[in-house]
Amino acid sequence: MKLIQNIDVYAPDHLGKKDVLIIHDKIVKIADAGSLSIPSYFPESEQIDGTNLILTPGFIDCHVHVLGGGGEGGFANRTPEATMEGLTKFGVTTVVGCLGTDGIGRDMCALVAKTKGLNEQGISAYCYTGSYQVPVRTLTDSIPKDIMMIQEIIGTGEIAISDHRSSQPTFEEFTRVAADTRLGGVLSGKAGIINVHLGDGSRGMELINRVIDETEIPASQFLPTHVNRNEALFCQAIEYALKGGAVDFTGNEDIDYWETICDEVRVCKGIKRMLNAGVNPNRITISSDGQGSLPIYNKKGEFQGMGVGQSSCLLKEVKECVSMENIPLEIALSTITSNPADILHLNKKGRVQEGYDADLCILDKNLQLIKVIARGKSVY
Repeated sequence: MKLIQNIDVYAPDHLGKKDVLIIHDKIVKIADAGSLSIPSYFPESEQIDGTNLILTPGFIDCHVHVLGGGGEGGFANRTPEATMEGLTKFGVTTVVGCLGTDGIGRDMCALVAKTKGLNEQGISAYCYTGSYQVPVRTLTDSIPKDIMMIQEIIGTGEIAISDHRSSQPTFEEFTRVAADTRLGGVLSGKAGIINVHLGDGSRGMELINRVIDETEIPASQFLPTHVNRNEALFCQAIEYALKGGAVDFTGNEDIDYWETICDEVRVCKGIKRMLNAGVNPNRITISSDGQGSLPIYNKKGEFQGMGVGQSSCLLKEVKECVSMENIPLEIALSTITSNPADILHLNKKGRVQEGYDADLCILDKNLQLIKVIARGKSVY
């Protein structure tokens, strides 16, 4: 049992000063500050003084290469796996794992095993079936069966389009992946989301828009990511989001450098532009591309070097939204809490609410991380 007292709650909606009672792995009571207490006869209880602190939902990083990534510059460039400690120290209590460019050296069997391992360690982990390539290499014999029969699998991805590293899927192939993924979601009660990697290619979001315009598959089945990788793509993403689609920004710890060499859109500026354009703030998420390789190519397409994504960028982007663009904290927080939970149908996640999982972050007034609780247990 844990009791957090007199803390300013962003659920992510601002609730004000509250007491929050946790029993085992659930939030069981939220009441006015000073109204709750733990009886002295309860063993192994913990009281946390939340005075001058902020309570938020645990962060959801909805695009992480939990097995590592890379190899695009050769075997020596393979990046390391994610660890529970490496996620929770940045406030992440729920992670969605994916494969990327390399669906050969890292396969679905290993991804599901890694996801199960993270769950056993104490955080909540899910994953997508597939990788960049189409046809999709699944764990069972089909996409619908993977989603239906493997508890951790919630959709398909990261399917690459408009990228020189993709398998260049045709419209018919891409539509079949979307249809199979939707079917798996319908039959299992899961989101059935297609997580789509958007590259720098001039076709941008063309395939996604064609599926929505020419078939019965709705925009709600897609979560295109890296929408801020360049200005032209970002403008397409605004139009897509205005039609009701969800969009995923990729955070960047080194954006001050990248803004000098390319036209990547800074996350806080991009979110502000979307809000000013009338995009529903509930359709915007931020993810880290954590542990993924961030290859650098010259204008000839030649490999120049590589960085590695980090979940640390999530809170950094929230801070910049508030400090640089005056976006309300509750809207900024929703991009890494309630929004991905709703879009991906992660039940009982993403909110400080009675009956929800006790996944929580405690921050100081400067939004510095103080404590992380995952499924009711202190993990940082």
